[in-house]
Parts: sequence; structure tokens; C-alpha cells
Amino acid sequence: MSTKRKILAWVVGLIVLILLVFWWLSRGDTADLSVSEVSGEGPVLQEPRAETIPTINIAEPVGWPAGEVPAAAEGLVVNRFAEGLDHPRVVHTLPNGDVLVTLTRAPASDNGGGITAWIADLLMSRAGATGTSANELVLLRDQDGDGRSDQRLTVLDNLDSPSGIAWRDGRLYIANHDELLAYDYELGAASTTGDPEKLMDLPAAGNHWMRNIALSPDGDKIYVAVGSASNIGEKGMDVEKGRAAIWEYDLEAGRQRIFATGLRNPNGLDFSPWSGELWTTVNERDMLGSDLVPDYLTNVPVGANYGWPWVYYKDTIDRRVDAPMPAYTTEYARYPEFALGPHVAALGLVFSEEGSTMGEKFGNGAFIARHGSWNRKPASGYDVVYVAFDNRGNPLGKPVPVLTGFLNDNGTTKGRPTWVDFAGDGSLLVSDDTAGIIWRVTAPGAAPRAAIVQPERRSLPPQRQLQGDPRARFVEEYAREQVAE
Repeated sequence: MSTKRKILAWVVGLIVLILLVFWWLSRGDTADLSVSEVSGEGPVLQEPRAETIPTINIAEPVGWPAGEVPAAAEGLVVNRFAEGLDHPRVVHTLPNGDVLVTLTRAPASDNGGGITAWIADLLMSRAGATGTSANELVLLRDQDGDGRSDQRLTVLDNLDSPSGIAWRDGRLYIANHDELLAYDYELGAASTTGDPEKLMDLPAAGNHWMRNIALSPDGDKIYVAVGSASNIGEKGMDVEKGRAAIWEYDLEAGRQRIFATGLRNPNGLDFSPWSGELWTTVNERDMLGSDLVPDYLTNVPVGANYGWPWVYYKDTIDRRVDAPMPAYTTEYARYPEFALGPHVAALGLVFSEEGSTMGEKFGNGAFIARHGSWNRKPASGYDVVYVAFDNRGNPLGKPVPVLTGFLNDNGTTKGRPTWVDFAGDGSLLVSDDTAGIIWRVTAPGAAPRAAIVQPERRSLPPQRQLQGDPRARFVEEYAREQVAE
């Protein structure tokens, strides 16, 4: 064999070897556990399998055939409330029954391009998440009460990747990706009046660009969810200032503060009808295998920290993080209340409320839109689930499917459930961003739910005099309270 042929053979062999290595690395990690096993109050947390190349399993959206709807749980029916929308995300029902929806996508990339940006754009394009944002707030109205929107108005068309919506006492609050705005808006109007008031700046764009908001029950404060700019702080922690957090804005005082931290990507926000406490859905970190780390639903007391990026589920340390871990992180980090499954991309959240018509089986808990995974084998999410709560406001059991059928057997998807809210008639509205549809779910014949009665709560009496070991005194008092109950 000539020297030229030998060199050619070596080059071909090397190329084949590189391709085989790349194929091996890119096969990804196949889950050992079911989504159910990594859900609930005590999820199985497998040993982490750190990945150099993430598992990639993207479900390409193909749309819903004409007349087809998702599969609803027994006792529920579903219909198309609205369709033909340009990537609807957040849904918010006003007191008069009008439904506001943000038509939105991520802002234009500001990461300077490069191979990483190119790969990210390619993946998100395949998932149906890229494109120019419509930047609109639209109003949908069901004038004849048949469960379908028959009027559509554009309320605002000059927003900047908007997501969160709230309204109270003639003020409409909208969160762009980089600011929180307030508009004058009266119920029933076709548009806002005057110029908006900027209430606060928000950390712009980043890996997680949605800025979802919720007004406190008394209307005095707004809470804003801001996701991280990275997976585990790999871009440095300076860029994460103000991110992976929930902010609180005091409307009376006109000032803001960070309310809770260590939440990689908080999304849905709602207040527990049993306790009045803020709860959120959180998307956890990636590239630890298909079984880790489960997204979660949890309460958010003031000052709470859930450990990102250094730990997850209170005390499991992520050894990949380069940034020095603050002292006592595992002592003060909180364990999430309820796991929603690995990589399910939990987004919209709404608790059962007075007047909802979802039937007794789905009348005492929380509804959550699981947008669907891009990095798990097999895929997870692509559904709407219900988490039952007891009468004290504690989540129970496992997530129960409410809407399924979004994911096809061939790995494509008809749509991706994104947000949930109750309509004025008590039905559940679900936005489907890649399909451009708002679904409506209800239990025919179900009586409107009565108001949830908050349980009576008593604090332990203050200790005005120390006697012996104060820790023993507390334990004794606490034990006595539990026995009395």
C-alpha cells in the first residue's frame, strides 16, 4: 500500500472514530425511574450522572388536526376556547370575565452569537420556541356564553417579551422581560389610557426570560418571578444578581426587595387559599441525567432559600458548581414541598377557587401546566396535572393527569400546555403556545365550588422566662400541642 493510501486510510479511520465517540456521547441518558417515582412528597433522588453533552430529545410540534382536542380526565370535557393565536403564554381572567393573554416569545438573543448560541437556537427552533415575538396583550371575550371566545381585541401591541399579567382597582400590571409596568385600565375597555408607569427594572432576558407576576390577596404588593441566566452559575455569579429569585414590590411604599432566593427558574405564582401563603412552580437544573433534578411546587415564605446553584432538595450538593458555596447553605436551604417530575418544565399554576366547576374530584388542590421536556429520555410533561391538597393546605399523593394527548407516539407533539387560569364561568383555561390555542376544561353539571375555609391557626405562646434548656421547653410545648390536636 502506498504512503498516500495509508495516510488516507488513517484519516478515514480517525474520522470514523470521532464520529463513533460523538455518537456515544450524544446518545444521552435514558431514565431508570418513572416520572411518578420522581414526583410527590418523597421523590426518589437518584445518584447524579453529570453530562458533558446534555441528553437531547426534542418533540417537534406538528399542530392539532382540525377538530381534535386533548384527552381529558374522566368526568371532564375540553373544547377550543380560542385558536389562531401567535404563541400565547400567560392567561389572566379579569373580574368581568374578559380573558387577557400575552402573545410573546423570548427577546432577541444578546449573547453575541457563537457555536453555543447557534446550537441553542437550533434546539429551541425545533421545539417551536423561536421566532419574532408578537409582543401583544390581547383580550378574548365570550359574549354569548357558549364557552368559546367570539371577540378578540388587541389591548397593547408595544410590549417587549411580556409575560406576567395582573389587575386591580383600575390598574393593569404587565411584566416585560426587563421591567414591571402599570397602566390605567378600566374593565371592559378596548385599550389602556395614558402612558405606562415603570414600577421597577428587572434583570433582562437571560436563559429564562419570562417574568410572571401575582398580586397579594390584599392588593398591596406584587410578586415577580425571575429565573436564572444559566444552568448552575457557569457564567459567573455576578450575572445572576437579582435572578433565580422572587421579588416583592410594595405598591404603597414604591420600593422593591428580594423576597426569596435559590429558585433556579420560578414560574407560576399563586396564593394558597388555605394559608394565604405564596406558592410557586420551579424548573430545576439540567445535565445530571434523565432522572434528575425534579421540578417542584412549593411554598415561599419571606426570606426562603432553595439552594440554587449549590444544592438541590435542601442538602444534595451539586459538585459541578465552581462558585464558592456560602456557609451554612445546607442548614438554611429548604426542601421543596412537592416534586413534579424530572425535566417536566412546570409553568402555570392555579389553586382551586370559589366558583370553579371542575367537580369534586378536582376541587381541592392545584392545577399545573407541564410544558414538556427537551432533555429527557423518554420525554416527560406535555400535560396538565392536578395536585390534591388536604384541608390544611398540604399537597398529597402524586400528580393526577387532567389533560393529556399532547405528545404523539412518534416523538412529535401536537402542542405544549403553558399556562392555567380559571375563566369567569369556573372552567379551567389552558394556553397551548406552539399550537396557538386556548383550551377550556370543565366538569359538565358540576356545582360551582364553595369558598375554601382557612383552618384556624394558633401560634405557640411566647416564652417570657427561660427555665432550664430552652430547646427542651419548646419540644415539650410542641409535643403537647400535637397531642391536643
